[in-house]
Order: sequence, then structure tokens, then C-alpha cells
Amino acid sequence: LRSYLRDESSRLRRLRRFYGKVQALHQDPEASVDNPLLAFSLIKRLHSDWPNVIYSDEATRNTQALHAGLREVEQELPGSEDLDGAARALMRLQDVYALSVKGLASGVFQRAGPPPLYSPGRRVSLSADDCFHVGKVAYDIGDYYHSIAWLEEAVSLFRLSYGSWNLEDRSSLEDALDHLAFSYFMAGNISHALSLSREFLRYDPSNQRVSRNVAKYKKLLEMGTGANWQGCHGPPPPPCPPHALLAPLPPQPAPEGLLHLSCSYETNSSPYLLLQPAKKEMVQIQPYVALYHDFITDAEAETIKGLAGPWLQRSVVASGEKQQKAEYRISKSAWLKDTADPVVRALDQRIAAVTGLDLRPPYAEYLQVVNYGLGGHYEPHFDHATSMKSPLYRMKSGNRIATIMIYLSAVEAGGSTAFIYANFSVPVVKNAALFWWNLRRNGNGDGDTLHAGCPVLAGDKWVANKWIHEHGQEFRRPCSADPQD
Repeated sequence: LRSYLRDESSRLRRLRRFYGKVQALHQDPEASVDNPLLAFSLIKRLHSDWPNVIYSDEATRNTQALHAGLREVEQELPGSEDLDGAARALMRLQDVYALSVKGLASGVFQRAGPPPLYSPGRRVSLSADDCFHVGKVAYDIGDYYHSIAWLEEAVSLFRLSYGSWNLEDRSSLEDALDHLAFSYFMAGNISHALSLSREFLRYDPSNQRVSRNVAKYKKLLEMGTGANWQGCHGPPPPPCPPHALLAPLPPQPAPEGLLHLSCSYETNSSPYLLLQPAKKEMVQIQPYVALYHDFITDAEAETIKGLAGPWLQRSVVASGEKQQKAEYRISKSAWLKDTADPVVRALDQRIAAVTGLDLRPPYAEYLQVVNYGLGGHYEPHFDHATSMKSPLYRMKSGNRIATIMIYLSAVEAGGSTAFIYANFSVPVVKNAALFWWNLRRNGNGDGDTLHAGCPVLAGDKWVANKWIHEHGQEFRRPCSADPQD
């Protein structure tokens, strides 16, 4: 684009010089076609110079070069799936963090009351066309709760700029009014759908389809349908479908439960940790969750991200006996063997020392590196298998007894790991490792480990997961004398 602008600017400068010359010759009060030189210049200009301007090969060459440049990088550019995914991410952030659509459109991450949840260093606002696209994504899947909120903002912004052309706009006020009217109709607010359709016809009186909609809405109102709706904009749209991360939580644990939480230097009877003990913070007793600070270095984190980067693919989840992509897990992941790099091998040794567990194959899975981008999240789930048909059992090493999750990056806002039933969350702490037991000592799954990766509100979240299986740990974490434990 920069090359195209440079070449076109050069062409336009030459055109301006030509125009200045023509204008001077035509406007000179002293000039007369009696002068044979002037007459010759005029005839030549009208015969050959003007066609050179109108049928310029240079303009065509510049455009062709722009098209060729686009073709070179086209495969690397975002596709429609990426664009729609980004729109759904904004709606997810809107729901989970209770953000105002009007605030988001103006670049403010505002909840019901001050202060803002996140204040970016550079404020970026959304255009009317941006808001229209988010609303259209919701509209296309019949999600009228979100389509109404975003299309309302699009209509409001289009009204402010009506009549001015914008290179980036693929939609218009008429488009936004059309989709918003139908969204309100589907939400049951027929009177407001009628009002918006009538506004549409002021801009496009010849549109027969919208004219038929107006007649239909009037007839429905005359029949009494929707007559109970009140107010200029009618009632609010139907309530938002409950988001899994917004489900009611149990009461907070009693304060005396906090007395058992502590920070300590741990060697875990391992020679590996004698000279540099692990910095352990007990986060929760039940379920058992510990955070190990400064578990890796910045250099190690960058190495792991660099190794995984070329292999990142959309993350999958277990579905019956298969694995597939799912909207409730938005991230990209890659798997690293301990032979991939000395850093990965050293990390395995460190995990074994801290946890006291056996990580030799097949007792643990390869290191999974995960990147959560715009709105990336993972809805509530268990790490351990809840069905004997789960693909996890193909390793022939039992269920996942424990999880260790290493934060490879910091994020500006969002991205916490939330334990839903236990009612607590752990924010992203760069270079720290979060550890918990997935199974009780009797081998049953611990229901309190239901957890979620909250959507990333701002930043780029990288984690590395190590899942350890129960086989091989019989003498490292033996059963209790109490079968209920």
C-alpha cells in the first residue's frame, strides 16, 4: 500500500503540473489563437495530451502492482473465520466482564460503575461499520440479545456520519436499521421494529421488502400483538443467555480457612531443590492448589514459546471418543517432547522435583504450550477424564492425577484461572506455576477442581501445561486409610 501511494502521488503531481499549465494558457487574457504557436499548442493538447491523461497506462500499472502485492501475502491475511471469531470474542468479553457496548465502541472498558476495568495506554474506538459487523455476526446465528446491543450502537454512529463516504465502510445506516428492526421483531418488540422500518423508508422509499414489513408490523399491532410493549425503545431485549463463568457461586469460605494458607521455601526432600528451593504459595486447601513463584526464567519462557510457535494449531477438546474444535475453548496449542530442547528437559526435572511425581513416559503427557489471543478462553471443565471412553485412557497410564500450569507471559487484564465450585481465582503471574491434584487419594475425580480460563481482556496469554497420570505414582502418592479421602 505504501508503494502504491508513493507511485500514485508521483502520478498525481505530474497531473497537477499539467493542469496548472493548461489552466494558465486558457486563462491568460493576453493569449490569442491568432498566435500560431499558441494555436499549435492548443491543437496538440486537445488531440494527444488529453488522451494520454485519460488512458494512462501508469494508473493501470500502479493498480496491478497493488493487486500483485496483495496476492503475495493473501494466504497470511486473516480470513472470514478469524474476523467472525474476533467479533464473538468481543461479545464474550462484554458478557463475562459485564462491559458496556457503548463504552467498548468508544474505547473504554467500563463496567456498571467506576473505575474502568482496564485503561489502555492508547484509546481505540470502533467505527459504525465495526459495530455493525459484530451485530451482524450475532444476527446471523439468531443471537438477538447481542445483535440488538451492537446494531443500536452502529445505528447511532451511522446517524452521526450519514451522507459521508468512508473507505472502510462495507455497510450503511440503511443496513443497520434493516437488521436492527428485524432483531427487535424477533425479540418481540414489534412497535420499535415498526419505528425503525419507517426510518429506513425515509432513506430508501422504494424498498418493497421493508414496505411489506411495515404493513406486517402494523397489522400485528392492530391485532394486539406486542401492544403491551411500552416506552420509546420498548423494554430491554431478552436476558442474555447465562454465560458459564457468570453462574451463581457458593458462599465464600469461612475466614478461619485462610489460617492454613502460607508461603514457604520448599525442597520436597529433593537434592535438586537444596540450593534453590521452590517458592510455594498455598492458594487453597480444598481443592489443593499451590502457586510456585519464579518457577522458570524469562529466557526459558521465551525459548518454550519460540519452540512452540511454528507448531501452534487451534486447540481441540475431548468429545466422546474423539477430539474436535469447540467454541468453549478458544486458543492455539502445540506439544513439545522433552527431547525438543534442553530447556524442556530441565523443566520436566524441575516439575518432578517440586511435585515428587514420576514424569517418565508414559506416566506424563508431553508439554502442551497454549496461546490465548483476543478473547481467548476455556469454559469450565475438568482436566481429568469423567468417562472411561475418554481419549485420555489411550495412554494406558490411568487418569490425570495432577496438573501443573506454567504462566509463560503476563497479561494486562483478564485471563485468570477460576475454580468455579471452590469460588476463587488465580490471576496470571508471569513465570509462576500453578499446581493442583485432579484426583482424590481414592482415585475418584475431585469435583472442586472444575476450573475455567477466563477470557483475555488485554494482552497475550501463554501457558504451558503438564498433565501427570496416576500410574507410576502409587508409592509417591499412596491411597489413604480412609476410603472417602
